[in-house]
Amino acid sequence: MRKVVLITGASSGIGLALCKRLLVEDDELHLCLACRNTSKAEAVRAALLASHPTAEVTTVQVDVSNLQSVFQAAKELKQRFQRLDYVYLNAGIMPNPHLNIKAFFSGLFSRKVIHMFSTAEGLLTQDDKITADGLQEVFETNVFGHFILVRELEPLLCHSDNPSQLIWTSSRSARKSNFSLEDFQHSKGKEPYSSSKYATDLLNVALNRNFNQQGLYSSVVCPGTVLTNMTYGILPPFLWTLLIPVIWLLRFFANAFTLTPYNGTEALIWLFHQKPESLNPLTKYQSATTGFGSNYVVAQKMDLDEDTAEKFYQNLLELEKHVRVTIQKNR
Repeated sequence: MRKVVLITGASSGIGLALCKRLLVEDDELHLCLACRNTSKAEAVRAALLASHPTAEVTTVQVDVSNLQSVFQAAKELKQRFQRLDYVYLNAGIMPNPHLNIKAFFSGLFSRKVIHMFSTAEGLLTQDDKITADGLQEVFETNVFGHFILVRELEPLLCHSDNPSQLIWTSSRSARKSNFSLEDFQHSKGKEPYSSSKYATDLLNVALNRNFNQQGLYSSVVCPGTVLTNMTYGILPPFLWTLLIPVIWLLRFFANAFTLTPYNGTEALIWLFHQKPESLNPLTKYQSATTGFGSNYVVAQKMDLDEDTAEKFYQNLLELEKHVRVTIQKNR
């Protein structure tokens, strides 16, 4: 029987690179591409099947920033599949990132330059907005939409005789200082992306605590510093021209500069081959690349505690109740 792998955000960047690498690992997988843009998803599907004709590749339309879309996608998936072996929760946004010029130039000529570039700590702020569901967009897209998807797909995931894996794309920029249980949607701050990724780390721990006995395991990964269209949009082109040689040089001093989506998927591919029962739920698995371009995986203990993770999980359950009631009233 084919293993079924669901990947959100599969039509570009890390998600697309992951699809290609998974089929190299096992060309008899059933990949289900969960994407917002149906036409892009179908184009990716055709390209994957052209290079791996023995695979099975399907698509499902889902916008994780829209709960109605999430419920509809989950309904379709439950009609199609008996189980899901892997779910890569990869879709995410960092809307309108702004560079803190002062912090950038201050860090550029300091001892913290490597740390600054590898984590973007203090460098980027974003403008968030409210979705049609009345939630903060970054929180709903990066965390809550995926949480609801997992909740809806529990019948396909919880099989104690044959475990399923959730694999979340987190980030090195996930910082405890940018997250608050009292404002877990980060409506009052300027770093919603960092907050959402820390929230992802907390949710990962809580899911393991609540679902391991039912055969569902969760892990978080960081793809490293990957240069994508989103990344290039942060700075003017002339600055990138100056910085690219510096970034390549920094690879000899820090392993976080994976740079390409292919390299960034190293930890996601590594987890595909692991027994989920053997993994540490308090560990983040990070893609890393040497100065000469060799890829490997680094395991790093996360800066969080299980009590906070459980409290956050309970907050999400309360929010889930609220939005379900709201959606029911609006039907």
